[in-house]
Amino acid sequence: MNRNPHVAVVGATGAVGIEMIRTLEKRNFPVGKLTLLASARSAGKKLKFRGEEITVKELTKDSFGGIDIALFSAGGSISKEFAPIAAKAGCVVVDNSSYFRMDDSVPLVVPEINAADIKKHQGIIANPNCTTAITLMALYPLHEAFGVKRIFASSYQAVSGTGAKAIEELERQVSEVVSGKPVTKEVYPHQIAFNVLPHVDSFLPSGYTKEEMKMENEGRKIMHHPSFRASVTCVRVPVYRAHSIAVTAEFEKPVSVEAARAVLQKAPGLDLVDNPEKKEYPLPLYAAEKYNCQVGRIRTDCAMDNGLCFWVAGDQLLKGAALNAVQIAEELLK
Repeated sequence: MNRNPHVAVVGATGAVGIEMIRTLEKRNFPVGKLTLLASARSAGKKLKFRGEEITVKELTKDSFGGIDIALFSAGGSISKEFAPIAAKAGCVVVDNSSYFRMDDSVPLVVPEINAADIKKHQGIIANPNCTTAITLMALYPLHEAFGVKRIFASSYQAVSGTGAKAIEELERQVSEVVSGKPVTKEVYPHQIAFNVLPHVDSFLPSGYTKEEMKMENEGRKIMHHPSFRASVTCVRVPVYRAHSIAVTAEFEKPVSVEAARAVLQKAPGLDLVDNPEKKEYPLPLYAAEKYNCQVGRIRTDCAMDNGLCFWVAGDQLLKGAALNAVQIAEELLK
C-alpha cells in the first residue's frame, strides 16, 4: 500500500460521505490525492478538503484507475455494482453499506475489536451497522472479561441514520407542529417530530426488522462468537445525531458493577460517563460529533443471574460510519 495513498470517497455528497472527508482531514490521514465520486446529479458540486475545493466527479466503471483506497457510502445497490469493479482495479474498498457484511469472504471490522481480520481481505472490507458498532464498543470488552451469552436491547436511533433528507424532515415537522400547520411526511411512514417509531428498516417474516437482526448476525461475526444471541427492538427517535442503546447482557461468569467499570474504563474508543448522583450519563446530544462512544447507567440486572444493564451512546455518523471506515483505512497503512 502506498504510504500517501490516493483515496476516493464514493457517495461524497451524502451525510456520511461529508463526514468521511472531514474525518480524513481531522485525523491527518496521509492522503496523497483525494477523488470525490457521486451520482450524475451531484457531479460538479465542490467540497472542501484541507482548504482546497475539490470538484465531485460522476461515479463510473472507469473511476478507480490509480486509486488505492475507496471509502464507499452510497447505498447497497451502488456497492454491489461498483465495489467489485474497484477491487478488480487494485483498490481496497471499505464499504459502509450492508451489502457485503455477511459475505464469508469479506471481513466485517470494528478496529478496536477485530483489526486482525483486515489482513484476510480480498479487496473489500465491510463497515458494520451503526447501532451494532456502537453497542459492541461497550459489549465486547465485557465479553472478553465475562463471556456474553445473550443480550436484550432497545435502540434509540437518530434521524441522521436515515440520511440528510430525514434531518430536514424532522426540522420541517417541528416547525409545522409549532406553528399549527398540517404535518407533511416524505421520509418516514409516520410523523417523527414529538413521536417515536418502533420501525427501523424493513420487517422480516419473524416480526423482527432487518436492523434488529443485524445486532445478532453482525455481532457474531465481529466478536467471533457464533452462539451469541440478541433480541433487539430498534426505535427511531426525534434526535438529529447520535444513537443510544439500552442493553441488558447475560454473561457466563458472575459480573459485578465494580468489575465491569474497571473493564470499561480501560476499553479503547469508549468513555465511562456514569455518575447518577451528579446526573451524569451518556446523552446523544453530548456524544454527537465525538469520536469515542460513551457508556453509563451500569447496574446489576435484577431480573436475571450474571446480568448487567448499561446504556451506550455514540455518533452514528462517526463511530457508526465515517470514523470506523477511516480507522480501517489507517489499519491498512500499518
